[in-house]
Amino acid sequence: MNVAARVHRILADPAAEWASIADEFGDETADVEYLFTSYVARLALIPAVFGLVGACLVGVVEPGAGVVRAPIFDGLFGAILGYLLSCAAVMVLGLLVAALAPMFGGRRNFSGAFKLAAYSYTPVWLAGVFLLAPGLRFLGVLGFYGVYLLWTGLPPMMKVPPSSVPRYTAAIAVSTCVLTVAVAAVQHGLFGLKF
Repeated sequence: MNVAARVHRILADPAAEWASIADEFGDETADVEYLFTSYVARLALIPAVFGLVGACLVGVVEPGAGVVRAPIFDGLFGAILGYLLSCAAVMVLGLLVAALAPMFGGRRNFSGAFKLAAYSYTPVWLAGVFLLAPGLRFLGVLGFYGVYLLWTGLPPMMKVPPSSVPRYTAAIAVSTCVLTVAVAAVQHGLFGLKF
């Protein structure tokens, strides 16, 4: 898989790319393993690496204290934990998408649900580059483009009727926000880092 080409296509023309992804077939277990190792594991490195550099080398502006830099030890372990939790969040999200599918008239298919979760999470990982500089962190909101990717991907990937897409998207989007905030809270609580 050409990761850069897939990222470009899913961001630039999601409807066409979801149709292409839905047509990809093979062994479901192999598909999930391959997608996890070749796509998720690579893209999840972006916020981990940029967050580590931003927290330890660039620093974070604290009101009244100026620029504060995290110790390398804390930053490294915080980045590793964040990376692992980010990968786990996509797996949990895939399980949730598959579990909720019948409630919204879709079909339960973990392979399709995992693909949907992984590719919809792409903007969140890419927005991780903004963790490098304190003044750019607010641009992390660009990760919410993933909600649109989820919206456009639900019908082809989970066979959801168009009338159920808004409610299904809302349920998954809220769950994703909770998972993302939980990952950040665990990192901050354990290491005092603001990734």
